[in-house]
Parts: sequence; structure tokens; C-alpha cells
Amino acid sequence: MAGAKICGLSTADTVEAAIANGAEWLGLNFFEPSPRYVSPEAAGRLALQARRDGPRRPPALVAVTVDPSDALIDDIVQAMRPDFIQLHGKETQARAQAIRTRTGVGIIKVLSVSDAADIARADKWDGLADHLMFDARPPAGSDLPGGMGARFDWTLLAGKRYARPHFLAGGLDPWNVKEALTLSNAPIADVSSGVERGRGIKDSALIKAFLDAVRSL
Repeated sequence: MAGAKICGLSTADTVEAAIANGAEWLGLNFFEPSPRYVSPEAAGRLALQARRDGPRRPPALVAVTVDPSDALIDDIVQAMRPDFIQLHGKETQARAQAIRTRTGVGIIKVLSVSDAADIARADKWDGLADHLMFDARPPAGSDLPGGMGARFDWTLLAGKRYARPHFLAGGLDPWNVKEALTLSNAPIADVSSGVERGRGIKDSALIKAFLDAVRSL
């Protein structure tokens, strides 16, 4: 059965909706230009809620970052004790390893995809990152690395297997996630803008619909 990550959460009610409807992963965004940005202090409150109100085995908490400084990494770890740090920028393998060593936290590395060559880049990360995430390459000139509703050809991932389960992201929503997971064979779906009623504003009903669709596979 496929799993799901709800990313870019920023309010108590949408964290509750994600947990209540069975999300295995919750993402909190620390990239300041993003409309989904949360401060380390706010993330700490949401993380406490997730661990307090979650099921017996609470969802994994993911800190979403873009080329983070050591100072930001330290603030995040102190504030929310993430289970994983998601690297959504131009981080090198050496930088990813340095962050893992500094924090003792798992690493999710996001790879931007527009064609098969981008998928092939995953080989050098496989086994180094705890999980890989394949997201659509943003349009040229964009100031955001993701969360824009763009998608790539999902069949590029068909038949791909990695050391640990990988994520499919980019343009997913409650109406297309079943098709996306079927075509890509990806084990985990990641959604952000696809469960929003406005830019950066998560909708609890859409979160439920997305998670229901994933569970129906």
C-alpha cells in the first residue's frame, strides 16, 4: 500500500487533519520565500502537537530546507527534533553527509526532474540519502524550488527501485494521485499545493480526499 506525505503544513487544524486521516509523513517548510514558511518556533509547537495528538506511532516529521546554513539547521533541530531533514536545493553529497553528521537526523534529497537524464542522477544519491524525492523541475527564473503544482512524466520512474522507498512529488492532487502512483510505481506520494484552497493555505477537506485516494490503491 502506498504512503503519503503532506508538506507545507503551517496550522494546528491542518496538522490535525493530516494525522487524523493517516498521513505517515508531515512536512514543515523553513524556506523563507515560500508562502508555506514556518519559523522554528512555530514548527516546534506543531511538532509537539503531532507527537502529542498522533497515533501510537506518530507520523515522521520532516524539516523542508533549501541550501540551509548550519545556524538554521541547529535552530530547526533544537526547536522541533525532526525525524528527517529534506534538502530541496543544490546541496552536494558532501553537504548532505555533513548535515547528517552534525544532526544525527535522516536525509531526504529532492531531485528536480524534466527528463530521463534527471532520473539517472539519482544513482549517485541512492544509499547516501535515506530517501529520494523526485519533483518536477521548476520553470526557469522561479524563486521557489517546488510547491508550484508542476509535474513531470510519471512514467520516467516506472520500474525504478532504490535502496529505500522513494517519494513522488510535483503536481499531485486528490484527483490524479492514483494515476500518478500507478504509472510511476512510486511507494510514497508527496503533496503541497494540491491540497490548498489558496496559495499556501491548506484545506483539511482536500487533505482528507488526497489521503483517501492514496489509501484506495
